[in-house]
Amino acid sequence: MAENTFGAGQAGENAFPDPETLSYERARDELIETVKILELGQMSLDESLKYWERGEALAKRCEVLLKGAAERVEAAISQRSDSSAEQ
Repeated sequence: MAENTFGAGQAGENAFPDPETLSYERARDELIETVKILELGQMSLDESLKYWERGEALAKRCEVLLKGAAERVEAAISQRSDSSAEQ
């Protein structure tokens, strides 16, 4: 093994938090880092697939949170429009 290599290069099963528990900002930041790691292309196929799957899960989490935020904004606008129409 090279002198500047640390660890076995394999993350444990619980190394990454469940995407369902992440805030939008944390999921987005981790997704950005995952893409950077994949772009380096210095992993085995199996490792790359694990990162790809993680990236997909993070992207889905971001989509879910953005959709929820958009729905909240639409509801607030609708509520405001309804209040204005009543006056």
